[in-house]
Amino acid sequence: MKEADIRRKYIEFFKSKGHQEIQSAPVIPENDPTCLFTTAGMHPLVPYLQGAKHPAGKRLTDFQKCIRTGDIDEVGDAVHLTFFEMLGNWSLGDYFKEEAIRFSFEFLTGKENLNIPVERLAVSVFAGDDDAPFDETAWKLWNSLGIPAERIAKLGKKDNWWGPAGITGPCGPDTEMFYWTGELPPPEKFDPADKRWVEIWNDVFMEYNKTADGKFEPLAQRNVDTGMGLERVTAILQGKTSCYETEIFAPIFAKLDEIRGTEPVSGPRTPSERIIADHLRAATFILADGITPGKVDQPYVLRRLIRRAIREGRKLGITENFTAKIAEAVIEEFGDIYPELRRQKAVICEELNREEKQFAVTLEKGTHEFQKLIDRVPPHITKKVISGKNAFNLYETYGFPIELTVEMAKEKGFEVDRAGYDAAFAKHQELSRAGAEQKFKGGLADSSVETARLHTATHLLQAALRKVLGPHVEQRGSNITAERLRFDFSHEQKMTPEQLAEVEKLVNEAIDRDLPVVCEEMTIEEAKNSGAMGLFENKYDARVKVYTMGDVSKEICGGPHASHTGELGHFKILKEESSSRGVRRIKAVLQSK
Repeated sequence: MKEADIRRKYIEFFKSKGHQEIQSAPVIPENDPTCLFTTAGMHPLVPYLQGAKHPAGKRLTDFQKCIRTGDIDEVGDAVHLTFFEMLGNWSLGDYFKEEAIRFSFEFLTGKENLNIPVERLAVSVFAGDDDAPFDETAWKLWNSLGIPAERIAKLGKKDNWWGPAGITGPCGPDTEMFYWTGELPPPEKFDPADKRWVEIWNDVFMEYNKTADGKFEPLAQRNVDTGMGLERVTAILQGKTSCYETEIFAPIFAKLDEIRGTEPVSGPRTPSERIIADHLRAATFILADGITPGKVDQPYVLRRLIRRAIREGRKLGITENFTAKIAEAVIEEFGDIYPELRRQKAVICEELNREEKQFAVTLEKGTHEFQKLIDRVPPHITKKVISGKNAFNLYETYGFPIELTVEMAKEKGFEVDRAGYDAAFAKHQELSRAGAEQKFKGGLADSSVETARLHTATHLLQAALRKVLGPHVEQRGSNITAERLRFDFSHEQKMTPEQLAEVEKLVNEAIDRDLPVVCEEMTIEEAKNSGAMGLFENKYDARVKVYTMGDVSKEICGGPHASHTGELGHFKILKEESSSRGVRRIKAVLQSK
């Protein structure tokens, strides 16, 4: 079964069960300050999982584009991906465990659906502990549907519990579904440690709220949140050992073969080929959502992906600019599903070409730095070694892969301290992962009063920026915590002190007017005709929420808001700086009057 068939069958199945299809959100999350990228289908639904009413109703389904960068250095093996698609269905205070499990079983085993034989399936459920009881309901449901008791594992919180993302918040048990990838027949008893059992789906039952004192209380609104990785399930159902062997990546590898002038490969692809395919696929989607390469946050991750792909291309002997050609293959394959790729094709290719040219200059600087290391060593030294620290600096600062450093060193009669390099690299990974656990951890966004006020302030800020700088100003991202807001917007030049003062003044005037913040649900056409602001080239759902603040601001939005602008206090801009090419960033706070 092809990826396109699985995606279509999934959506149509849940639509037949009363779910409304909603559109994939951008890979840049709007309402989650803990995460740089959308890492799961639940991220765009955060306010609705917390009780807000969704315009499309209580039963939803979609396919969501996601980016995960925590294991970026592991990409290149047969398993890891940076960009992937997640299939999901949700119940927002509607059905619960019984319906969710029955839906899952029917989609997995139904002849018109995935048609997986029951004997190839196993499941796990929450075993229970001092905080919450054994999920007997899930166990009995699976057993009644034909899953033998020996194939239902009872596991603890580490394996079968979701959340909370922070110290407090919604959480609950989950049930996971596994597919037997080995030879038939599978063993009678399900052993989760047997790697031939591969997880393909996860149903989360949000039924508890963890309090600040560590107690687990029943949630007022119980939700179901599910997720199925499209690339993984495609590979499994096709009997492939890696998603890189499926038709998903075939056009990308074909383009890479064409660029290299090599014959198509029938067997597994090399780590370098996989890195190029994965990283440039991810970069293409990130660029399509308005991010450009830069030095911090999402722009930095984007730059790292592009440059790592270029380095791997060099290792394959590619000396010409090639990243835009790979992007074109990605756009051709996914453009019908994600129209924003076609709309942004010129920008995507331009940015990739520019970054590739800029990186060539960086590599030249790195070569110069390498030569300085060589020249420092006196000629009479017998054993000439480039230290691990210096080799890692060439990688981290100038993008030199260790293989290139070793090769160049050998030509000069030098060795490289690989053990020292590996130690420095391992420390770098450890620090990156520690940062990822904090910065990329994801989870339910903060919907506190303070955050709602700052979110409201971003509407007034964007309106003021457009009035002072011009209608070209559009939001390019935001990051809001309970303490401050960070707002990225399209604008080429640094703002003058006079412009910043005028923007601050306009926002505070709107606050002083104590305008009501009115929320209306309407169709996307009604929103457009009413003059509401929104990036209409993005995909929106059939119905959206529009927030109006007097004659100052009217925007499509799904985040938390204050009820009146007068609640905001005094708006103060702390800093204005460059975020990435063509994008400026403002950091601001709300102060007591």
